Amino acid sequence: MKRDVRILLLGEPKVGKTSLIMSLVGEEFPEEVPPRAEEITIPADVTPERVPTHIVDFSESEQTEEELHEEISKSNVVCLVYDVTKEDTVDKMRTKWIPLVNGGAEKGNRIPIILVGNKSDLQMGSSMEIILPLMNQFSEIETCVECSARNLKNISELFYYAQKAVLHPTAPLYDPEEKQLKPLCVRALSRIFSISDQNNDGVLSDEELNFFQKSCFGNPLAPRALEDVKTVVWKNTTDGIQENGLTLNGFLFLNMLFIQRGRHETTWTILRRFGYDDELELTDDYLYPQFRVCHDCTTEINHFGYQFLQKIFEKYDMDGDGALSPLELKNLFTVFPYTPWGPEVYNAVCTNEKGYITLHGYLSKWTLMAYLDVHRCMEHLGYLGYPIIMGQDSQTTAITVTREKKLDLEKGQTQRNVFLCKVIGPRGTGKSAFMQAFLGQNLEKQKQVAGEYSYYAINTVQVNGQEKYLILYEVDVDTEFLKTSDATCDVACLMYDNSDPKSFNYCASIFKQHYMDSRVPCILVASKSDLPEQKQKHGISPSDFCYKHRLPPPFHFTCNTLESPNATIYTKLALAAIFPHLNEAEISTASFWLRITLGATVAAVLGFTLYRILVKQK
Repeated sequence: MKRDVRILLLGEPKVGKTSLIMSLVGEEFPEEVPPRAEEITIPADVTPERVPTHIVDFSESEQTEEELHEEISKSNVVCLVYDVTKEDTVDKMRTKWIPLVNGGAEKGNRIPIILVGNKSDLQMGSSMEIILPLMNQFSEIETCVECSARNLKNISELFYYAQKAVLHPTAPLYDPEEKQLKPLCVRALSRIFSISDQNNDGVLSDEELNFFQKSCFGNPLAPRALEDVKTVVWKNTTDGIQENGLTLNGFLFLNMLFIQRGRHETTWTILRRFGYDDELELTDDYLYPQFRVCHDCTTEINHFGYQFLQKIFEKYDMDGDGALSPLELKNLFTVFPYTPWGPEVYNAVCTNEKGYITLHGYLSKWTLMAYLDVHRCMEHLGYLGYPIIMGQDSQTTAITVTREKKLDLEKGQTQRNVFLCKVIGPRGTGKSAFMQAFLGQNLEKQKQVAGEYSYYAINTVQVNGQEKYLILYEVDVDTEFLKTSDATCDVACLMYDNSDPKSFNYCASIFKQHYMDSRVPCILVASKSDLPEQKQKHGISPSDFCYKHRLPPPFHFTCNTLESPNATIYTKLALAAIFPHLNEAEISTASFWLRITLGATVAAVLGFTLYRILVKQK
């Protein structure tokens, strides 16, 4: 919505433009009227729409044609004033003033016009008969107001309608020639309907309508008013009401009715609550709310975000099988202007036996997005209507910013739930298979999976009875580490081929260049352990290399198994990420004492509960 409104008054000499302005300001008809009134500004706190309003007068005798064109270009709305007692001033609207205001403008870019019939105190009847053809001819005319500067009739209403024409414009919403909503308006209202239809059954129930009404206008509809609304729709449409609920066609009809009856501010209130601007595009403020992430901090979805995302999942899981089929996922994305997830998602998260994304995989994908690109994540939450459904000011309430990693290291503990592991190794090592094995796929299943390759894989790992998300990122062997930050992660997985004698050299080189003097923990993985082990052509063996550099011994791994691959390595990677300041022996000890502490806590709670029960029984 515009921050201020600029109203320009035009018309033939002596029609009363200046008198109208002075009557508004002085609240009485002026005894002496100057040739032109100075520009006045009405403060926001005394206007109905709470925005500053500038009112500008124009006089042909006082100003040049160049100044006239400049004023027109600066104005948001033009009030064309005519004398109701002189028909020739109406003719001038058609032949001179309207072409002057909007002569070269395209249909969608024309300045809105309010026709103002002044001196109604001098005429018994109405001028509307001669004005209606004019309004039908020019679609940019918002309305016509008859008023009197002398007896102050409709003066404040005139400027209210002018203000309303700017803040709640008809042009983006409705085509008066076709008598229907414009395509962009239909698109926006269809998205709003889809968000408001919380159970995805194609109709807005009384409960959903009241939730919508409260979200947009602050109060639910009274039961009688709700029935009246549905009756109006039922009488005027063939399919607007179904199963006692409002359909999309009924919702669109209602908004068209508001506009046709001059209540387009109602539709604009709805549109703006759901994030739309005057061009019916979602605003940057709505999609990208201000959000600061300090250096060395990460971003995670919190319980508000997961609660909302689970609601959305359940809404679109129409068959209730705990997974989203491609069609269900496509339906979920109908509120987006583009498809946000590509086919690589099926190789980045867990899927069921049909290859559909499970709830776990779906939440994992959102967790990955929040970690990698929090602003894109908030944009997507905005498209889904998070602020409306959750009753929040913005999507920022769905995101938690973790504390800086250096503080975690100082304190020896972390509150983070998402950790990044970079998987590094020469080509042919089996990094891709290692990533897919993290999603529970053995080598045989991996060969059957279609879809585009993903450099990321995300899943949860149980660490001391708690679920933590671990993100695996495969580093492209052809991508060199250009700067120190390229090697940054929570844990590095250096992988070599157990059956290739030249494979270990690459891992040793990467470790010495980027990780030997860093605080990033490293774990070496010997892949393809089902194949005969070959002696590595390096100065020392991988085991001795690990011993020399105080690393855990290489972990032997294969995904060429009958069942799901062994997940122990992923737990080790997660533990190393959570306890980067400890070596493997210390991690085991820390895990043991953490389990003891958790067990003692649970025992204490149970003991206290039993004590209270016994006391009550006594």
